[in-house]
Order: sequence, then C-alpha cells, then structure tokens
Amino acid sequence: MKSIQKMFWASMLLILFGCQESRMELPVEAVEVPILGNTYVTAGKEGAKLASRGTEGITSWTSTEAVLSTWFKVTNPGELLLFMEAKAGTGASTIQVRVNEKSFDVKVENAENTVYPIGRVTLAKAGYVRVDMQGIKKEGEQFAIVSKFLLGGEAAVEPLYFVRNFEAYWGLRGPSVHMEYTLPEDNVEYFYNEIMVPEGEDKIGSYFMTNGFGEGYCGIQANSETERRVLFSVWSPFSTDNPKDIPEDQRIRTLARGEDVHIGEFGNEGSGGQSYLKYPWKAGETYKVITRVRPDGKGNTEYYAWFYATDENRWRLIAGFLRPQTDTWYKRAHSFLENFIPQQGYLERKVFFKNQWVRTAKGDWIELIEGTFTHDATARAEVRMDYAGGVEDGAFFLKNGGFFNENTTYKSLFTRPAQGAKPEVDLSTLPLQ
Repeated sequence: MKSIQKMFWASMLLILFGCQESRMELPVEAVEVPILGNTYVTAGKEGAKLASRGTEGITSWTSTEAVLSTWFKVTNPGELLLFMEAKAGTGASTIQVRVNEKSFDVKVENAENTVYPIGRVTLAKAGYVRVDMQGIKKEGEQFAIVSKFLLGGEAAVEPLYFVRNFEAYWGLRGPSVHMEYTLPEDNVEYFYNEIMVPEGEDKIGSYFMTNGFGEGYCGIQANSETERRVLFSVWSPFSTDNPKDIPEDQRIRTLARGEDVHIGEFGNEGSGGQSYLKYPWKAGETYKVITRVRPDGKGNTEYYAWFYATDENRWRLIAGFLRPQTDTWYKRAHSFLENFIPQQGYLERKVFFKNQWVRTAKGDWIELIEGTFTHDATARAEVRMDYAGGVEDGAFFLKNGGFFNENTTYKSLFTRPAQGAKPEVDLSTLPLQ
C-alpha cells in the first residue's frame, strides 16, 4: 500500500512540475539571443550547418549526432528562464535542450515561428552560459529551425554579452588580441621574436602572428589538419580590399622569394603582397622569426622576413618586398592572435612570445621587455568577452576564444623579466635569395 502511495505522489510531482514548466510565461522584458552569430556545431558536424552571414542561423539540421551550442555571458547569478523561438523544419521534431546540467525536451510542431518554453535553471555565479541543442526525433528530413533563445529571470538582467547589433561573421570568429612592444627612440631595422604555441592550443584557423610592423605582418598559421604555413604580408599604400584596384605604381614588388615559397596577393582586409611557406611547425616547440624594415633612399621601403626551421637547423628566407611611396624604418613592432575560420570561434587558443630584441640602424641590439595589450572591434563592442593577454612564465602571452570568463583591460601595460639573451645570429649571413 505504501509503495502505491509513493508512486502516486511521485507521479503527481512530475505532473505538477510539468505543468509549472508549461505555464512558464515569457517576460515582457525578455532578452533575445539570436542563433546567428552565437551558435556553433560542436559535435556531429556533418549533421548540421550554420550560417555566418545573412538572417537565418540554421541552414540544415538532419542528424541526431549534431550538437548545436550557444553561448551568452550573464553578470547576475540567480534564476534563468529559458525559451526558444522556432518553427518546424519538414515536420514536427523533438529537441533536447541542455543547460547547467539540466535537460529539457521541446516538441516543435508549428509551421510558423512560435515561442516555446524550455525551462528554469539556477545559475550559481556570473559568467558564460552554454546551451546545447540536440535533435531526438523528427517526422521529416529536417529538425526544427530555431531562430533565437529568449531569456528572463534574475540572471537575464542587463548587461548581458553576446553577438547582437554586430556582424555575425566577426562575432563568430571571436576577438583578436594584440601585444605591441615598446621600441627605443633610435631607428630600428630588425625585429627578432620567439614564438611557442602550447600543445593543444594549435586549433585549425589560428593565426599566431609574431612579427608585425606598421605596414604588414609575419607569423605561423594552422590552416588544416594537414597543412601549416609561415605567412609574410605587406600592405599596399593604396587603400582597397580588392588587389586588382591597386594602381601599378602602388603595387607591392617582390625583391626575393625563399625556397618553396608561394608569392601572391591578398585582399578583403586591405590589399597587398603575400607570401607563405608550407612548413610543419609543431605545438610545444619554440621558433625564431626575424623581420627587417629599411628605407631604400629613393622614397620606397624594403621588407624582409626569415624563419628559423628548427628541424633543418637553418634560417629560411620567406620573402623580400618593396613598398613604393613609403619611407620608414621599423614601426609598431607587435604580435597578435586571431581565428580566421568563423566555425572555429568557440575553441580556445593561446600563444607565448619570448625574448624580443631589435637591432637599430646603428647596429646596436636592444632587448624589448614592455608590451601593451589591445584588442579588436569585436571585443570593443562587447559582443565577445573571451580575450586575455599579459605576462606568464617570463613571456608575453595572448589568449582568445573558448568563452572563458576573464578578460584583460584594453591598453594594459605589461613588463616581462629581462633575459639578456641576445640573438645568436649573424644578420649578414641571412639568405637574401
């Protein structure tokens, strides 16, 4: 008899709880979190496709293996009321939504956009919240087309941080972060830097730019599962995103090309000359990079880059370029970290920069120990808050992606310990062809 009573009351609690969730009303002040710009396919990637531009976030969702993950950052702990706006794909479907170790099943059956209540969760602290969606069953080929989440409750009080009123493409890529090194007042000709990407941080789509200057940059990229590059680029003085528009007298000229190096053009983020060497650099190893900037005395400036191939025990020339209508020495020595594949923007990446030195036009070597941290427009717009930089283990570091909670104040100044380890390189022997 007692066991029957226990089963009865357990059933009543389940019914009451289910009714409570179904009666959950959408607050008037609910905050809308679009799928577009805030969501990634984090598992079963062949089973769902998300847009990085346009208006629709989900373009295809067919597999029960696919997991679609959305992030937003709250500044208040407490109860979070979660809803979603969705419409049936090619028939009714049931979606499991997981957040804060709780899961909810939502059946989407209306052909028009409808707001569906998901459930309540309690957030113990402020920070990033991850919401996962996974299809359970469907009547047609496609699961539901979810357009947005809607948030209410104590935890949904502004400010909240996610991609809104901002181009989804850049929000998905995540924030880019930079470290600019303080240069001496003397004219600088060479900049030497050492770079180490920790094991596990070499995510595909990462550009670990080690040797930047006022008119371009040089660094290493993780381009695919099988391809890695050393990249060296110089912008044209003509401002355009289309390299074909550059007048002949303002085009970047090639002065030298290293062994197995590809020379071409680039666009979309300014335009100019680009070179790259396919080279299998490895996470956990330290690599050396030297860049040179020198005016030619005729109103132009020469740019060179070299990369030390540790497994070959030699300096390799990447390329030499001539930038017309430019008369400058080395300016704005800096490094940066960016992700250039939008679908990879949910992954964390980190890089260390060690032992920075410059050689002046007079021939003096000077160690650089001071750096200023900055970030890009994505971080400044506060649509992504997962960015950091500073000094760790005696080296400068940069970190982004992954939706970690800490972030570094814009233009923070950092000083690393001086090492006094002047580069062991005879610059006169660096290859020029």
